[in-house]
Amino acid sequence: MKNITILIADDEDEIADLVALHINKEGYHCIKVADGKEAIQAIQTNAIDLAILDIMMPKLDGYEVTRQIREHHSMPIIFLSAKTTDLDKIAGLVRGADDYMTKPFNPMELVARVNAQLRRSMQLNQPTAANKNVLEAGGLVIYQDQRNVTLYGENIELTPKEFDILYLLASYPKKVFSAENIFQQVWGESYYEGGNTVMVHIRSLRKKLGDDVNKNKLIKTVWGVGYTFNA
Repeated sequence: MKNITILIADDEDEIADLVALHINKEGYHCIKVADGKEAIQAIQTNAIDLAILDIMMPKLDGYEVTRQIREHHSMPIIFLSAKTTDLDKIAGLVRGADDYMTKPFNPMELVARVNAQLRRSMQLNQPTAANKNVLEAGGLVIYQDQRNVTLYGENIELTPKEFDILYLLASYPKKVFSAENIFQQVWGESYYEGGNTVMVHIRSLRKKLGDDVNKNKLIKTVWGVGYTFNA
């Protein structure tokens, strides 16, 4: 397996050192930075496989760093933040993070989440059979290899998790997925109060696809059961 490089962006040296200590024990290479601008520079000059970002950082906060990362990269992003409310967590996930942990934190749990995100990322980047690379339905085209989506020829900018949800639903048209099914398959971990997380991502996905204004919606809600793709 290729060497894995993890970016740790946190202005608290003690936390960055603690995270790096446990990440290094897994055999991964760490790059530590203390503010958002340094984080962007590190990503521009290094092949980063996963980023662990604080939200409240100098110069650029974690939200802005994530926005800039998502313009060019699909690497997993984990927020590690002192912001602890459910609204904070939802905001972080909606802005493009793949996972969210609050401080104080268990370093071993963080390592487990890093490993889970890396496994998921590597599985998604494995080559697939040619006939499964592209899904088409009603003007929507999903390119799995490029992780790109177009609707009637126009590019639709999706976060990595939004893309994964859409690809999962579109791969099995008419099949109904519960929020638990979606969370387990897209996040690759056990379902723990993930219903709101799935709901927020579905809502954002529908808005980007125009489902919030169209009668013939691509993603339909089956009340009391879950979600299905309307091919």
